[in-house]
Amino acid sequence: MRPDTPAENVDHTAEAARLERTAGLYPEDAEALLLQAAAHLELAGDRPAASTLYDRLLSTSDPLDNPHLVRALKASNLWEYGHEAEARAIIDGIRTAAPRDPAPWVIVAESLESHDELEAAQETFTEGVRLVLTDTSEPPYATHPLLFGRHRVRRMLGVAHDDWDTLADSLNSSPIPLDELHDPKRVWSLGSDNPEELAAEISRLRAELGTYREALSRPFPVAVLHWPNQELTELLAAYPPLAAEYPSHEEHLSTIETSLRELSASGTPNLGIVTGTVPSYEAFAASEATTPSDSALLPQYATTLAARGRAIVWPPQRGSACWCGSGRGYEGCHGIPAP
Repeated sequence: MRPDTPAENVDHTAEAARLERTAGLYPEDAEALLLQAAAHLELAGDRPAASTLYDRLLSTSDPLDNPHLVRALKASNLWEYGHEAEARAIIDGIRTAAPRDPAPWVIVAESLESHDELEAAQETFTEGVRLVLTDTSEPPYATHPLLFGRHRVRRMLGVAHDDWDTLADSLNSSPIPLDELHDPKRVWSLGSDNPEELAAEISRLRAELGTYREALSRPFPVAVLHWPNQELTELLAAYPPLAAEYPSHEEHLSTIETSLRELSASGTPNLGIVTGTVPSYEAFAASEATTPSDSALLPQYATTLAARGRAIVWPPQRGSACWCGSGRGYEGCHGIPAP
């Protein structure tokens, strides 16, 4: 589906079938592609078929990049077509597993929220926030929905603000404060006969739409391309002109970290790293009908890998291994500030 295709003109069933076929051609990207296919099936109203895709992913012998996210999406989908008990069991399992990725927490908490389980939703949002934001001075872009969702549910419950609610409001890019956007009384404004109330609600809806558009315009990270040492050696042996881009592997790794820090300092959110392989790069060059020696192809290749869900979030979570593959913790490797 082209990004500019109006939603009402999309044949979601056909798009799901296309994505399934693509997953067969690119098994290394099957997880991301099948999750997109399942989302289209949900939009088409075929929730049992979507559950079949989630089960297909969970039953594969290949390890998943994010099994907790797949389970969370399956639980949310099951609850929507009457399988509440099974959905609750999966949600309980995810909370017990305590994943460090914010996405599964957002999915299960919003599922509870949509079924008026507000207290449970608040507890789930809070568990996720406490787990992924402890010892983090600057919340990563991927954690923003977790903070916003927690603020929304607590506003509906009428709970007094805490430090995390204040942090959520500081991260809000909308011109309208979260307290106003998440006001439970807003629904009354839509039925009001007062022109001023209706005008205010239209302004709030426009602000929300702008926020959603901003999020949708960045569906995958701005990613920097990383070559492991062996892959880079093979790449330069096959395509010597690329040596100008990569004088040495050590300098390549240093440049990645420096570039990401500069992007972060400039205010660019949602950053990530994608890892290249020579066969994958050669296949991409063939699909673009150009030579792999063309250095202009490298950023396009990185963007394509990110779009296929291959990016890892930068910076890594505190205590996580460094992105470079050294096996050391990020804080003791490339996470050390430059002198």
